[in-house]
Amino acid sequence: MLLLIGLAFIFTNGGNNVGSTINENNVSIVNGKQIIDLTAKGGYTPMKSIAKAGLPTILRFTTSGNFDCSAFVRIPAMKVAQSLALSGTTEIDLGSPKPGLLQGMCGMGMYPFEINFQI
Repeated sequence: MLLLIGLAFIFTNGGNNVGSTINENNVSIVNGKQIIDLTAKGGYTPMKSIAKAGLPTILRFTTSGNFDCSAFVRIPAMKVAQSLALSGTTEIDLGSPKPGLLQGMCGMGMYPFEINFQI
């Protein structure tokens, strides 16, 4: 019984929106640069983002007392492996990405996120 309750808690994400798959209008253009905002804590929110290809792009992570594995981000296709601030923001310059899917994850590979760059 306890196992079923635990699984229900995991699959409902404990009632919070961490790991949300909904694009929450987290992409903006400021001074000619595209900013993609993600929150990192127990995963990445939102898990899926849609952005424009070909624009100078900054991936900005916001953390607040983050001590889990999402405090370290990896983006293998771009050879990015970086620790995030325990609390605050960390920006990663992605250059001007080509169209396609860019996938990232936490340091342990447990928490994925993806950005679909479209024309």
